[in-house]
Amino acid sequence: MINMGKRTDIKKIMLIGSGPIVIGQACEFDYSGSQACKALREEGYTVVLVNSNPATIMTDPDMADRTYLEPLVPEILAKIIERERPDALLPTLGGQTALNLTVQLTEAGILEKYGVEVIGANYDAIRKAEDRALFKETVEKTGLKVPASGAAYNLDDALDIAGRLGFPLIIRPGYTLGGTGGSVAYNIQEFKELADAGLKLSPVSEILVEQSVLGWKEYELEVMRDRKGNAVVICSIENFDPMGVHTGDSITVAPVQTLTDREYQAMRSAAIRIMEEIGVETGGSNIQFAVNPLDGEMAVIEMNPRVSRSSALASKATGFPIAKIAAKLAVGYTLDEIPNDITRKTPACFEPAIDYCVVKIPKFNFEKFPLSEPYLTISMKSVGEVMSIGRTFREALNKALRSLEEKFSGFEDILLPLETSEGISKPGPNRLFYIKKGFNEGFSIDEIAVISKIDRWFLYNLKEIADCEAEIKKYRGRKIPHAVLKKAKEYGFSDRQIAVLTGKKDEKEVRMLREKYGIAAGYKLVDTCAGEFEAFTPYYYSTYE
Repeated sequence: MINMGKRTDIKKIMLIGSGPIVIGQACEFDYSGSQACKALREEGYTVVLVNSNPATIMTDPDMADRTYLEPLVPEILAKIIERERPDALLPTLGGQTALNLTVQLTEAGILEKYGVEVIGANYDAIRKAEDRALFKETVEKTGLKVPASGAAYNLDDALDIAGRLGFPLIIRPGYTLGGTGGSVAYNIQEFKELADAGLKLSPVSEILVEQSVLGWKEYELEVMRDRKGNAVVICSIENFDPMGVHTGDSITVAPVQTLTDREYQAMRSAAIRIMEEIGVETGGSNIQFAVNPLDGEMAVIEMNPRVSRSSALASKATGFPIAKIAAKLAVGYTLDEIPNDITRKTPACFEPAIDYCVVKIPKFNFEKFPLSEPYLTISMKSVGEVMSIGRTFREALNKALRSLEEKFSGFEDILLPLETSEGISKPGPNRLFYIKKGFNEGFSIDEIAVISKIDRWFLYNLKEIADCEAEIKKYRGRKIPHAVLKKAKEYGFSDRQIAVLTGKKDEKEVRMLREKYGIAAGYKLVDTCAGEFEAFTPYYYSTYE
């Protein structure tokens, strides 16, 4: 394929890494930066990488042409720019750190002084997306709804807005990552403390005081756009938990499960309109929406004009290399000019179609942070996550729970400290297991839905897993029939789980019976195209479908 779009007026490109490993910003951005380094060098560009963290793949000496292990502060970056004289700066692959530094370098006049062009997302696009007041104004220009809100730069302004909107209120600091400083205030005393903390945590001393949409359903769309305005949705993601829990702390599912096609298409069109209005020239962006479960009203929550933590998940979930493609788009290619590595026939403007279900479950270590409340809010607290693929939500969920390598091996009964209704209503790391406890105690799906605001579709699926477990238990001390064992494997139960539930000595007995019945795992490609084209994917997932 002859590519005509690649820019020849730039030779040297500078990348900024995400810095130290912190909650919400760690390996995901190392993954993105490494992909970008490889993609840009493949195209013949000289890559200068700056990162303060030596414990990353991107800082391997072979990854970039020049690597600087230096503090990520504007003064140091200015000296590196003076020395290296890059033609362009690509800030969209180094997380929030890279975006904030790009804004600071632009405002200090450093980039203009040395003739450095910002590619991927320019200064105005970053400000429109990251400045809470500008973002609200920009989204409203497109005719889309945002929750009623006001931007405040001091506590007096914040209190005025609170008096106008009423409680509960969401506080969202500007230019922070992982919801840092984000909180929910239910009364004036809480609000004063939380608003003051948010103002201090925002690098620009700005908070958005927002009308609560707690309990609404939350969705994310991962969108790619090129310089000609072509746009594709790479992955749609639905949060298991409703609004009020940061997406990094929620169980998430791809693709979306509870939207009609009409609702999804409206959301897709809205996401593309927002990217155009914000002015993201090329690359990937993550846009979050809230949907009122009572009437379907849709509101835009926020946008990341960069490759995000969710982008890494979307890449692995679909097989679409978002960071690699984003880097190539930033240097002038268009989506139709970049071949899809997976099919080798379709271009990158081919939207992935997936015929499986992906479940991500966050991992917490509250025991290592004794002063941290073990409840989940809009400020991210998870220290990692696992992802699993199955043919159904039930299978993928059970597989993901095992991957956590905790004290459980699936959706099962565990010892829990709180009363059942409190554990279901308060978002926490074990909420899923409180729902299981609720089923055991006779709570109906409707009762759990009212208490938790979790969509009934998910609760019906959880109930089916619980019912399957009860069916398996009936064969304790007896030979489990073929149909029951096959169903259990399709629902994602492990041989060990089945052995415990039926009172077997160990999992070998279950495995031998399974082999006798001819029940074996099949392996399917993560192919981005639901089997429409031959795929050359490097990885598979197992399933008992």
